[in-house]
Amino acid sequence: MFAKAFRVKSNTAIKGSDRRKLRADVTAVFPTLGTDQVSELVPGKEELNIVKLYAHRGDAVTVYVSGGNPILFELEKNLYPTVYTLWSYPDLLPTFTTWPLVLEKLVGGADLMLPGLVVPPAGLPQVQKGDLCAIALVGNRAPVAIGVAAMSTAEMLTSGLKGRGFSVLHTYQDHLWRSGDKSSPPSIAPLALDPPDLSEEKGSVHADTTLQGDMRRLTLEGEEEEGEVQQRCGEKSLSEATEDPSVGGLNPDPTDSKTLQEQMDELLQRCFLHALKYRVKKADLPLLTSTLLGSHMFSCCPEGRQLDIKKSSYKKLSKFLQHMQQEQIIQVQELSKGVESIVAVDWKHPRITSFVIPEPSPTSQTIQEGSREQPYHPPDIKSLYCVPASMTLLFQESGHKKGSILEGSEVRTIVINYAKKNDLVDADNKNLVKLDPILCDCILEKGEQHTVMKLPWDSLLNRCLEKLQPAYQVTFPGQEPIVKKGKICPIDITLAQRASNKKNYGRGFQLLLILLPLGPCSVKITTKESLKEGLPWWCSG
Repeated sequence: MFAKAFRVKSNTAIKGSDRRKLRADVTAVFPTLGTDQVSELVPGKEELNIVKLYAHRGDAVTVYVSGGNPILFELEKNLYPTVYTLWSYPDLLPTFTTWPLVLEKLVGGADLMLPGLVVPPAGLPQVQKGDLCAIALVGNRAPVAIGVAAMSTAEMLTSGLKGRGFSVLHTYQDHLWRSGDKSSPPSIAPLALDPPDLSEEKGSVHADTTLQGDMRRLTLEGEEEEGEVQQRCGEKSLSEATEDPSVGGLNPDPTDSKTLQEQMDELLQRCFLHALKYRVKKADLPLLTSTLLGSHMFSCCPEGRQLDIKKSSYKKLSKFLQHMQQEQIIQVQELSKGVESIVAVDWKHPRITSFVIPEPSPTSQTIQEGSREQPYHPPDIKSLYCVPASMTLLFQESGHKKGSILEGSEVRTIVINYAKKNDLVDADNKNLVKLDPILCDCILEKGEQHTVMKLPWDSLLNRCLEKLQPAYQVTFPGQEPIVKKGKICPIDITLAQRASNKKNYGRGFQLLLILLPLGPCSVKITTKESLKEGLPWWCSG
């Protein structure tokens, strides 16, 4: 569902009544969660946003975002967890296991077929058709996908593990995951550490079909792929994949004996000290605690790692800052109701003066270089022209017909060649072009047919371009150009005065920030009315 970019319709803070309703819905849909876990998933006072969006196929989806990460999404009044939530509660859903090679296909929009399942010694989880399930990889219990079972467990076994097993809704590395902090799955040890014995599978129904001999077939069927994608892996390669520690946790560190919570505590303090020593200045005080975290601490986080306060022992930023205040590093005050700010910093404190940015290890540098995202390259937008029926006679000699798409330089070349070929250049003044019946019909108005006999080159070319129908071409990096007829939609920026004297910028302002790398552009600013038209099609997602 989120294999391709989606379009955001709105992003608003949740109301108190909606927050209570969401808690009740979570409790009803996921009864295994305790009261404390529901309160942790749907916090009472922390920021929680409702994002309404349209998937690339037009499905209306409501996403709940907490702490910058999507935690739940609602589709057709059904509530689903995201991979971010399942990493905190890996036992929330019945989990099925597949091979790491399958993940790439799932991210591309494929459904999981039954031959791709790994059957553990204890057997498959018991589910019914339509049940929500999680999908994990061999060696790591952290889910990488969420899907709906296409049949019950009994039907899976009866079919000999053939056919579609799960309709995948959301995966790690899809566009919904990218809207969060893009963290990698944690390393969670499987409940059964022994790899499945291919020669001792239970049930004779599928023993001679899916797990026979030393070959395993992984069959995947994508939403937009034609046919089926099949891959055959030998027993040797599968056993190597199981033994490879890099498969279990996508970014494991076997030499680190510290727990995940201890590592996060250490990272939190490192980013805090880094921000105070190298980024925060005395002139910045008083500094909102939220600004310290969002604008300074996050940017101090080393590449390849993700700062998540909820995974630390402090759980909340306010509790961590209280601890730092007890160490007399900072002084925090509530300057306005419910809003805390840092009013003083002891830059001579030993912990700040002695802090040095650790040098990255060669191993971590290699991981960072391999995982570093490619820089953003904006699309290339080019104006084009379409030949209308009224100008086909002028362009047919050059091999073009009605509806042909041309660039401006091509139009100029065709017109110049036409004038020279038909000896229309004025012999006395080379800057003038005599108009023959075809040129008259194509570029002159009705009142000019008998009065205008010659035109300068620039006027002739400009009139030709004006008579052609507008079109444009959009080329995204690494993709085929897309040609559309019509004018490029303008950017409309709106500025409205809301309650509490807050200024609300419309979507056009965000769009302008995206298009700034493209170069100069004309912008229409409206301060009274909101946007009445949607964004251009090439700006969606």
